[in-house]
Amino acid sequence: MAAVAEGSRAASQAASAAAAAAAKESAYQKDVQKLVDLLSNLNPAAREFVPSSAAPPSKKALSADAPVFDYCSIGGANGGSRDSGVDSTYIGNQQHKMRSGYINHGRRRMNERARRADREDSIRRTVYVSELDHTVTEERLADIFANCGQVVDCRICGDPHSVLRFAFIEFSDEEGARAALNLGGTMLGFYPVRVLPSKTAILPVNPKFLPRTEDEKEMVIRTIYCTNIDKKVTQLDVKSFFQELCGEVSRLRLLGDNVHSTRIAFVEFVNAEGAIMALNCSGMILGTLPVRVSPSKTPVKPRINRVPSN
Repeated sequence: MAAVAEGSRAASQAASAAAAAAAKESAYQKDVQKLVDLLSNLNPAAREFVPSSAAPPSKKALSADAPVFDYCSIGGANGGSRDSGVDSTYIGNQQHKMRSGYINHGRRRMNERARRADREDSIRRTVYVSELDHTVTEERLADIFANCGQVVDCRICGDPHSVLRFAFIEFSDEEGARAALNLGGTMLGFYPVRVLPSKTAILPVNPKFLPRTEDEKEMVIRTIYCTNIDKKVTQLDVKSFFQELCGEVSRLRLLGDNVHSTRIAFVEFVNAEGAIMALNCSGMILGTLPVRVSPSKTPVKPRINRVPSN
């Protein structure tokens, strides 16, 4: 009886061990299947990742298809072969561009030095005139200072509503500018002027507005430049003003903007005598303000009729 019970216990333990082994095998198979499913989602062409610290040193070898650089092929040595993979024409073009860039840069530097030298020379030949009566015109001022030397340019500046203004006068040489300094204290209008060496050059007139042909030069002789014009005055008012006092006006251009409180005009007469007479109109009242008249440096060019675009 005891032997039967012992045998039954052993069979039970064997059955339990077999069941546990079967369960363990089933779990193992499930884990393997999960791993297979996971690996199936990866890129089959992917390489194994190796940290840089564990990677073997690279020999940095070139590709077998990489071109061979031959210094001789670009003129580095005499008798070089042109069978290299480097495009010698391209390199030659790059070298030409570099040489051209250096040459152009050198030319720009030379041009800048030349312009700087011309500007400094112009400053030495220029005087600054201050406390200038507003009734004095550029023509009259140039005539007075012409006794010191040849006047190249004369430019009056300042607020048109101010009683006093200032001017820059450029001479053909430095001797004229030095002689002009002696005119300080001269009475021009109601005030004595001050004359000092200038610290700046006179800004030149835009060349595209200067007369280019003989006809345009002749037009300039018949043209005056009028400033400090009342904004309420019309172009017809300006034309009537000068025609009644000086003669027939052939062309007129009245200009202004929203920034300045007054306007300017270029008036061309039929005859040069009319332009000369108009210079005497400086200080006369047109509208509510006294106008200033001086010879024009530019002609009154006709307007270009633009064809409207579709």
